[in-house]
Amino acid sequence: MITLRNSAMVLALVAFTLPAAAQEMPADYAAVLKTLNRQGDYKDKVLKVNIPRSDLNVVVQGVATPTAFGFGGWVAMTKGTGGEDVMMGDLVLTEAEVNPVMSALLDSGLEVTALHNHFFFETPRIFYMHVHGHGKAAELATKVQPALALIGKSAQPAGTSQGRAITGSLNTMELAKIVGHAGEQNGQVYKITVGRDDLGLKEMGATINSRMGLNTWAAFYGSDADAVVAGDVAMRDSEVTPVLKALRANGISVVAIHHHMTSTQPTLYFLHYWGTGPAQKLATGVHAALDQLGKAQHQH
Repeated sequence: MITLRNSAMVLALVAFTLPAAAQEMPADYAAVLKTLNRQGDYKDKVLKVNIPRSDLNVVVQGVATPTAFGFGGWVAMTKGTGGEDVMMGDLVLTEAEVNPVMSALLDSGLEVTALHNHFFFETPRIFYMHVHGHGKAAELATKVQPALALIGKSAQPAGTSQGRAITGSLNTMELAKIVGHAGEQNGQVYKITVGRDDLGLKEMGATINSRMGLNTWAAFYGSDADAVVAGDVAMRDSEVTPVLKALRANGISVVAIHHHMTSTQPTLYFLHYWGTGPAQKLATGVHAALDQLGKAQHQH
């Protein structure tokens, strides 16, 4: 029997999977891609520049993980008021790259707003650096380019293990049903991304949306019986403990709690997690965490 609630969820999943309406890329954003010599796209009024670390072979807790599992860096721009753009980004770096990249960003007049891990027990060790800036799109591209040029150029540490690849496939429709949101397939990885538009975050008049980094996501890799999940939860302060309890009650490991952005109202926290086991069990844990979001607002 299909209840009204289930019908609404099915309709929401269908709507979520429909391709976003094509948007014409502004000329200055097309110029940014040319300056940076990177690929990207323009949706939801945001230019997103892809900086994947396909040069790295990352093994997490013995599992050889694809690049799309959590090693795709990015820089995003959106237009604010007064003719200036807001730039945010998340760069995926090895230990040896962290400080040279940080210096290049700071020397160019950009801000570094966070530096942290997303995983435990990974080889090589990987860190994530959040960048921030205001200005004309062309100026921001010129400022960030020296830092991006350093990525992947240093000698990479040799992995201690090749790691095991997981064979088989995932029932992604079932995962979407359990989590309550549809995702996208990228190679061997199924990634579900949920925005936090309910927070109404703005900067310089620009909406800071999911494509600017204000989102919760879950990346699944493996098979139905043998899978891994990694993800990030964007939270208000009142949501942190309920989300932690939900993840731990479902056997999912928490690997980091931190901020990504500074000077935001409300103050936001981000939590990274990692889990192994049957895919549907992992999806149940992710759903339990997502179910804690927004409750504080709804209770008022």
